Amino acid sequence: MLLRMVLRKKMSKLTAVAAAIALAVAPMSPGLAQQEKGPPTIRDTESEQLLREYTRPILRVAGLEKQNIQVVIINESAFNAFVADGRRIFVNYGAMMQSETPNQIIGVLAHETGHLAGGHLAKLREQLAQAQTQMIIAMLLGAGALVAGARSGNGNSGLANAGAAAVAGPQEMIRRTLLSYQRQQEENADRAGVKFLTATSQSARGMYETFKRFTNDSLFAARGADPYVQSHPMPAERVAALEEMARSSPYWNKKDDPALQLRHDMVRAKISAFMERQDTVYRRYPLSNDSMPARYAHAIATYLHGDLRSALAQIDALIQMQPNNPYFYELRGQALLEGGKPVEAIAPLRKAVQLSNNAPLIEMLLGQALVASNNKAYTEEAIAILRAAVARETEAPVGYTQLAMAYGRKGDFAQADLASAQAAFLRGDNKTARELASRAKTRFAIGTPGWVKADDIVAAKPLPSQNSN
Repeated sequence: MLLRMVLRKKMSKLTAVAAAIALAVAPMSPGLAQQEKGPPTIRDTESEQLLREYTRPILRVAGLEKQNIQVVIINESAFNAFVADGRRIFVNYGAMMQSETPNQIIGVLAHETGHLAGGHLAKLREQLAQAQTQMIIAMLLGAGALVAGARSGNGNSGLANAGAAAVAGPQEMIRRTLLSYQRQQEENADRAGVKFLTATSQSARGMYETFKRFTNDSLFAARGADPYVQSHPMPAERVAALEEMARSSPYWNKKDDPALQLRHDMVRAKISAFMERQDTVYRRYPLSNDSMPARYAHAIATYLHGDLRSALAQIDALIQMQPNNPYFYELRGQALLEGGKPVEAIAPLRKAVQLSNNAPLIEMLLGQALVASNNKAYTEEAIAILRAAVARETEAPVGYTQLAMAYGRKGDFAQADLASAQAAFLRGDNKTARELASRAKTRFAIGTPGWVKADDIVAAKPLPSQNSN
């Protein structure tokens, strides 16, 4: 009986121990935790389109072109990128800001694609499952020794201590085994990344430069560290191996196309203007800087800080320089909409939608301007545009929110409740989503498409919280 009691106590801690090891060794687990909470993401058509173009050829040679892999931008200023679920690559906006060339961020994306192509997440779960079995055996053996020591009284305290060591020792060994496995994964992803870059006639130099910069930053922190309890290879060794692989590529000295470099610099300027303090933006892009990226940053910073007239003049100057750039028209429309001029925002947003090949996020902005105009003549057009947008961009709550307002203007309260419920569900507000969906069900005929969608939301189970057992 005593053995079962001890085992029960030990086994009650086993899940927590296993979870702790999973968090310690799973690739980019902080990102995974954020995802479960609903990570703060940045949505921007221009930035996302550029990242898609960066990843498309890499995914093709990796055999993942048809897997619909998405790149998601995280609202974090630190340099980081990670994979968490096998179908998305997460990139902090800080990684884009700190990558001076397209090749540098492309190298990071190639490395993360290496994780996806290698099936590392699934394989790590297998390793964790095996580790859990080993831990159970270790717990059994350790608990048995503890019981024997307890039955023998104080005279056999050494046996009890041996039992404690039998519990702790295998756990540490297993932890080191898993960390070793993850280090091997990182090395494999490095090799795969270089392979993908070479296969797409791209240089691996940017990938090497990025990891070398991290090595220089972390050498002091790594001094004296135990290499066997690190989740990544030791910096100097990793970069040395990466350099050897990268330099062997015939494309080592290949430069980025100037037009691509300009687009990269434009996105960096845009991110800086939207995400950094105004004084930081102007230190990064002083008024003496007359480049197009600097002008872009100045125009955005000007509109964000209240001088709409000056901002519009700067945006118009950008449009004159690139009259077919959809994102300049999008910026003009957004500035007018947020400046309280929704009717004036409609024309540039229509142009932006046209030039962007009906980008759904820009369509949502146009729909918002149409709804905000308070002109009932625009109601049907707003509904049509927003329905098309949410059909292609299913995870943007703002689209459903604007659609709900448009349906409300029309007097279609069943569809308005359903769209509001969908928006709440995407925001993670399950309670509000169920309440709105329940009300929508009473307004739809039973069995109709709207009723079925509402019923799905009512029946949907919220994701278990991170701390639930």
